[in-house]
Amino acid sequence: MGVKEIIGLLSGVALFLFGMSVMGDGLKKASGNKLEPILFRLTNTMPKAVILGAAVTAVIQSSCATAVMVVGFVNSGMMKVRQGIYVTLGAILGTSITGWIICLSYIEGAAGIAQFLSTATLTGVVALTGIIMKMFAKKQGIKNIGDILLGFAVLMFGMSAMSGSVGGLREEAWFTSALTSMSNPFLGILVGTAFTALLQSASAAVGIVQALSTTGAMTFDSALPLLMGISFGASFPVILSAVGANAGGRRTALVYPVSTGIGVILTSALFYIVNAIFHFGFTKDIMNPFSLAFINTVMRLLMLIILLPLSGLIEKLVTKLIKEKEPTKKEKTVAVRRLEERFISHPALAIEQSRMTVNEMADISQEAIMLSFELLEKFDAAKLDKIKKLESTSDELEDVLGSYLVKLTRQEMTKKQNEDVSLILHTLPDFESISDLAVSIGLRAKILKDNGYTFSKNASHEINVMCAAVAEVVSLTKQAFVENSISMAIKVEPLEEYIDHLRDVIKSNYVARLKNEECTLNQGIVFSDIITNLERVSDQCSKIAVAMIELGADSYDTHEYLNTVRKKQGKLFQSRYDEYEKRFAL
Repeated sequence: MGVKEIIGLLSGVALFLFGMSVMGDGLKKASGNKLEPILFRLTNTMPKAVILGAAVTAVIQSSCATAVMVVGFVNSGMMKVRQGIYVTLGAILGTSITGWIICLSYIEGAAGIAQFLSTATLTGVVALTGIIMKMFAKKQGIKNIGDILLGFAVLMFGMSAMSGSVGGLREEAWFTSALTSMSNPFLGILVGTAFTALLQSASAAVGIVQALSTTGAMTFDSALPLLMGISFGASFPVILSAVGANAGGRRTALVYPVSTGIGVILTSALFYIVNAIFHFGFTKDIMNPFSLAFINTVMRLLMLIILLPLSGLIEKLVTKLIKEKEPTKKEKTVAVRRLEERFISHPALAIEQSRMTVNEMADISQEAIMLSFELLEKFDAAKLDKIKKLESTSDELEDVLGSYLVKLTRQEMTKKQNEDVSLILHTLPDFESISDLAVSIGLRAKILKDNGYTFSKNASHEINVMCAAVAEVVSLTKQAFVENSISMAIKVEPLEEYIDHLRDVIKSNYVARLKNEECTLNQGIVFSDIITNLERVSDQCSKIAVAMIELGADSYDTHEYLNTVRKKQGKLFQSRYDEYEKRFAL
């Protein structure tokens, strides 16, 4: 094997890996990036977990990536270790689909119509179809299919390059001798493990073994140990994902090596014991890419069947290996733990977690502002402390989520995903500001208590009315955001406009009371601060609703929206305004 062949082999491997990556990305986009988020939603039973683990792995073309996601799920508290075991076992089987995809690059035709099924013809047709879809299609879904086809074409070309470069190895004595030595189970498993750990891809390792099988020098008894070693070697990248994880995450990271290790030991023991008794004749059969794909799938299916009843034992083993340690620092909140760094490479999943976190911020904001209203009626130091804690939590979530989303923006995302990230980034400061304003209102209530101030009957009534209107706009905004409802978001602006009107009328009334000496200046300052803070709360709600509306309309020009909102909604806007005016009349 000369320099030319070595370069050809390396080039083929590079093209194969690149094609597999492009095809996997295309498959994820074509599936709508929905499989990853539902992976943790629908894995509450063993059959669902196994099936989804296999399905997601088949789509993203990497059992390692699926296992790393599962580590993130368990580390963030979204999934139990036992669920993670089932998903991982499914992933071990799901990764075998790549071997069958690779087989398409070895289809050969004879003459006539059959020649159109040859690898060269199929690669050309797929590549041409893919590039046409990619360049000329307007719909993103068709473009995604184009990516899949282009990735597949590059993959097939890479496999052809690898097969062509190793064709002469059949005549090399050292190569034949090396393959013969692989029939030793221990050596074959060791080589397969090291080879896969180096490539960090079981699919790539299987693809190269399939390419080597085209030499006609590989037999069943040399191929099986290699495939077993490949299944175990794929666990090494997963082990690295345990860095920085909690005990649950580290235990889950060990599930892959422990499961494949036990599976390889039991499967090989079963096969070689039975073979020693019955002396299977097919062990000397010459392998080809198709037979290797079949053996790889059957072997992994057998491992799955053996390992499923042992899931409890696997859980006990990883639990014993990784002890629960006493926390040495402040525990992260559930929301912060939800924002797993491991999800950054899976935008759909990261956005889903971010959405859940900002929804929690919305709940915190609403709870804080409602508690502040209670303080205006009757001051309670414990409630003020709770408001401050809620505001502190909101601050933390804003900082952590903001940094998380900035990292996420560096990933390649769809237009819809970019819009989702932009909306969250736009609304984060607004939800946090509502919590800040709740603290400010609570502190004004404390001033009233400490100084023995009391408002007149009219002033108290006006504050109560404005609090009711603000409570409504906060509730409406939160519901619109959580449900991602544009139709509800457009109801916010009429109420915000009316709250602005309320502020002006209430302040005018209070100035009149000051002139009539119905209240003192010091009371007036506190009263004015409360009214101003209440109006600012509605302003933050307006910003959130506007961001939702403008993003829904593919425009960020909020000023234009605000200037034309009455024209856009016309009578509908006025009717809503009139409705709020009746509900919250002074």
